[in-house]
Amino acid sequence: MPSHHVLPVPVTAITRTVTVAAGRFTAGHLGGLTPFLPFELVDAVLEETRAVQHRLRDLPSRVGVYFLVAMCLFPEVGYRLVWDKLTSGAGGLLPAPSAKGLRDLRRRVGCAPMKALFEVVAGTLAQPRTPGVRFGPYRTVSFDGCSSIKTPDSERNRGWLGRCPHGGYPQIELMTLVETGTRAVIGAVFGPTREGETSYATRLLQHLSPEMLVLWDRGFDGNDFLAAVHATGARVVGRISQRRRPPVLQPLADFSYLSVIGGVAVRIIEAQVRVACTDGSGFDGSYRLVTTLLDSQRYPADRLVRLYHERWEHESAYYALRHTILQGRVLRSCDPVGVEQEMWSLLTLYQLLRRAMVEAAEPGRGPTPTAAASRLLSKQPAICWYVRKESSSRGSG
Repeated sequence: MPSHHVLPVPVTAITRTVTVAAGRFTAGHLGGLTPFLPFELVDAVLEETRAVQHRLRDLPSRVGVYFLVAMCLFPEVGYRLVWDKLTSGAGGLLPAPSAKGLRDLRRRVGCAPMKALFEVVAGTLAQPRTPGVRFGPYRTVSFDGCSSIKTPDSERNRGWLGRCPHGGYPQIELMTLVETGTRAVIGAVFGPTREGETSYATRLLQHLSPEMLVLWDRGFDGNDFLAAVHATGARVVGRISQRRRPPVLQPLADFSYLSVIGGVAVRIIEAQVRVACTDGSGFDGSYRLVTTLLDSQRYPADRLVRLYHERWEHESAYYALRHTILQGRVLRSCDPVGVEQEMWSLLTLYQLLRRAMVEAAEPGRGPTPTAAASRLLSKQPAICWYVRKESSSRGSG
């Protein structure tokens, strides 16, 4: 019998050189993430926040910044093992600080540099040709809160955050503005859960611009908040309560209707959502959406209902924070200053990872920024919706 020869498969090796510092600064890097957090940026932030050291220590402040980010990258291990991961490529030439020495390094760096660092790296990441980030001329963004990040049950944390209503760990309220197409964080605030979502979101309005289309869920339904977002020039597609009775000023051909809320001219869309799960179960729900996109021919109701579903990209961003990065663990810090420092470090790490993903997904280099989630669609519930055609005949109420 003739022999069959298997041709060798050609292999291409792709390498990327990462430059690291020398001497006492050797530990100050994050491997492949270092190009997204260069030394010059860290040094400039330390100088601006007056946290730079004036004498050379065995643990310089620059190294402390990278240690704080790495601390969030490896939440499953203690300080010493985090340090070992930072210095594993140095061949044992660096000092091995104690856990107390690393805690002292955290205190010396402080909170201000990490907050300033996040504010530098935060922002939209989509380039003009990045797919899946726009609806017509608008960049889609969303507001959402997360109140399930837990802190240690210490007296100081309870004094700041309060006790958990059902017992357990004190929880922190995180509010972010996210670019839905890339899940990049544009702005963030956090604090006790008792202040409420719209109160926190109002502090992020300076990040909005007329090129943005803001998505939000029913928790942000409020006349004042709608008016405040509208005043920034941004457009809105948000869910509102079924208890509202907005006046029907003019029925439109797509079965939406013009109305007014909080002195802002809006369109109201009523839709029925049906969810069919793989196990045979299902869910039906009524959605009422409000939008400041008044042109029903250019922005038909069914397109806006489908667009609203993209708000769930924000939930995926929080899943990455709570479960992929933190792995569901409680934060390390037992006092408010430490919690703030750790939260800004965690948000900085998240944004660096998103930058790396978006760069890899640019046209011609890989899939869209949210393609990893798209691959899981076959495992997710199937969703369908239709606009309720009787909406335009409602009374003004």
